[in-house]
Amino acid sequence: MSPPADTPLTDPGLCPLCGGDNRCAMEIERETGEVQPPCWCMDASFDPALFERIPAAARGQACICARCVAAAAAASAGPHG
Repeated sequence: MSPPADTPLTDPGLCPLCGGDNRCAMEIERETGEVQPPCWCMDASFDPALFERIPAAARGQACICARCVAAAAAASAGPHG
């Protein structure tokens, strides 16, 4: 049986790349109603290639976690940083 049309296919609290906790402050605030400090991602740099790795059905549904962002940055920097 398929989920209802208004049910997201991706958990907004989990990274769509690794499935780990994305610690999205905006999602935490939405879930709890408690004001959160600015999300870590507001100061992060995202390689556009990272977004291309997100499965099409999960795009725009959940934030990439800091660990995946850091791993992508390290990989793009190469061995000579």
